[in-house]
Amino acid sequence: MRKIVCLLGSPRPGGNSAVMAQALCEAAGKAGASVQTFALNQLTYRGCQGCLACKKDAEACVLQDGLTPVLEAVRACDVLVLATPVYFGEVTSQLKGFIDRTFGYLQAGYAHLPRGERSRLSPGKTLVFVIAQGHPKEELFTDIFPRYAYLLNWQGFTESRLLRACGVYHLGDAAARLEVLEEARVLGRELATAQERAPE
Repeated sequence: MRKIVCLLGSPRPGGNSAVMAQALCEAAGKAGASVQTFALNQLTYRGCQGCLACKKDAEACVLQDGLTPVLEAVRACDVLVLATPVYFGEVTSQLKGFIDRTFGYLQAGYAHLPRGERSRLSPGKTLVFVIAQGHPKEELFTDIFPRYAYLLNWQGFTESRLLRACGVYHLGDAAARLEVLEEARVLGRELATAQERAPE
């Protein structure tokens, strides 16, 4: 059974990125995957403190807060879904705080290690970005997905997928985009039934 962890980065309950992610996760669950969802805005946690303890004596982030069980769940998952609206051309601060804390997944001396040895995570994981963009111009903010896909590739996420909707600003906009929800469901079913990839 494929394990999917979904992190909702929006502070708005039922926001557009959450609606898109929910459609994906529900389809994945019906297709046989185990799905665990965390609403980051409901948790209390700090960003990376730059203490480098995870590169010295610890094998994981030493901060103990609301993000600790999330980081453990991601460590055990096959697929990580990161859902976010675009805020000022970026992911939300809630999601960025999580991304910074994934620094603990990297081995000490990671920058000088071969690709397959940089991460403490098992290789072959899949990253999915779900992006809800209020601005209708599709050519804007296209750097978000490839930038974070590149960074998380170092941590063992060797396959990356994108589900993106533009022009979804008001609450309910994504729910009215039936083609977007169907794309989400199709992707969810694919993720649930995908064969495990060999490490690169």
